[in-house]
Amino acid sequence: MISDPIRRSIESAGRLTGEGPYPPTRPLKNFLEIPYDELEDLNIEAKRRQLARTPAAELQDHYLKYLSDAKEIKAVTVCFTDIEGRFHTLDYDKKFLLRSWDNLTFDGSSIRGFSLVNESDLRLGIDWGSFRWLPSDIFGPGKVIVFGLILDKDGSPYTSDMRGMLKSLSDELAKQKMVANIAVECEGFLFEGLNAEQNYNSHEGFAPVHSGGYFHCLPNDPLKLFIDRLAECQRALGFENEKDHPEVAPSQFELNYSYTEALIAADQLQLYKLTARQVAANMGCTASFLPKPVAGINGSGMHTNMSISKDGRNLMFDAKGEDNLSKFGWDFIDRILNSANDICLVLNPSVNAYRRLDPHFEAPNQIKSSAVDRTSMVRIPLGNEKSARIEVRTVAPDANPYMAFYTLIKTGLEGPMTEKITSEERRTRTRYLPGNIYDAIRHMKGSSFVGQILGESNKDKFIERKEAVAERAPKELGSLIKTTEILFHHEVTNQYLWSRF
Repeated sequence: MISDPIRRSIESAGRLTGEGPYPPTRPLKNFLEIPYDELEDLNIEAKRRQLARTPAAELQDHYLKYLSDAKEIKAVTVCFTDIEGRFHTLDYDKKFLLRSWDNLTFDGSSIRGFSLVNESDLRLGIDWGSFRWLPSDIFGPGKVIVFGLILDKDGSPYTSDMRGMLKSLSDELAKQKMVANIAVECEGFLFEGLNAEQNYNSHEGFAPVHSGGYFHCLPNDPLKLFIDRLAECQRALGFENEKDHPEVAPSQFELNYSYTEALIAADQLQLYKLTARQVAANMGCTASFLPKPVAGINGSGMHTNMSISKDGRNLMFDAKGEDNLSKFGWDFIDRILNSANDICLVLNPSVNAYRRLDPHFEAPNQIKSSAVDRTSMVRIPLGNEKSARIEVRTVAPDANPYMAFYTLIKTGLEGPMTEKITSEERRTRTRYLPGNIYDAIRHMKGSSFVGQILGESNKDKFIERKEAVAERAPKELGSLIKTTEILFHHEVTNQYLWSRF
């Protein structure tokens, strides 16, 4: 027999939840949920403000007022990226953030490659221009997201914040009325099961959800449903989609969206991968951005299309130039080719990435440029005054986008011309990128140029992280994808696993 106090408690709960003998007297939750078409308008407008370089103080006032007025928002997700490219998020209660947005701190010593234990505290500033509204069915209702800028104790930019370095470079270019535009073609795989990477073993490998190939998928195939749902989220986030399709390898996908300014392009790439992983998880699957998760088939790349404009004019284009590329464009390419070995570790930062640079699978491992040869490090796509660009095909999808874009832009604009490359040599010379992470580490160690553009401290930190993962993986790649190269990958593993080694 139920006592009266317990009965009254059950009946009270029923009134709140709608269960039990009483109808609900009020909704339990009332958090912000915005239809996808409205999300797209809001996020494109936010991106427009950012591209117009609206003053930071004006953006700060605008979004603080919005947060104060929007009662349905419960939390603000503040995100940042560590030196290896791993994405980190913190959810701040909105009311707390409104009081303390200018004094957010976190323990930097818990982030691999950041500060030491005895100097652990770091500050987290907010880049208000990156404010975006999130699809509630993917990220949960009542949340918005903003990218952080990592600051040292004294409030100065933290030296190992690659996003901060890319933002500073973008600001420097803007002072010269220049813009670096980037669009990526980031490939990935969809595998059966949750946490397929964390549960990987070399005896079983990954299980693809789809066995078709390039462009081929039935409308309700799991891979196509995943692609469609991811495309919807991208559209809502203001990515300005172009096309999407299954890729060459079984269960491989690629979704393309419009070019934009380099910093925004890097932010979008981090959201692209985060959203893909959550959409996949909602389907009981795993979205993987490992460069070569399955032996014997094509790996995943992140072809990086780049152009530089000044006063609204594309500096890469010349109707009379070779392949319609200007002298500026060819110099940009030659500088990248001259420093190809030195920057290879930035563009291919994992043991697994060097499996992808396999010439048997259209791998872009040759240090040359071409309008047609897809094994070249740099390709010159067919373009006009608006679309003329270069395509750096060597970038892996697990690269830190901020570090990769920063390095490519700085190299293309300022890299040493140690060797004059003729038109014929660009196409025919036979030189190859490093075939394993050990050679790539060696090249970066010996590069004064990488130390100059990244800073010697960042160069040393990055190499230290790459050496650590290399030591935990097999030195000989072989043809079998080894368990340790997956489990100790910077986007897969966790702190606990590292401490057990």
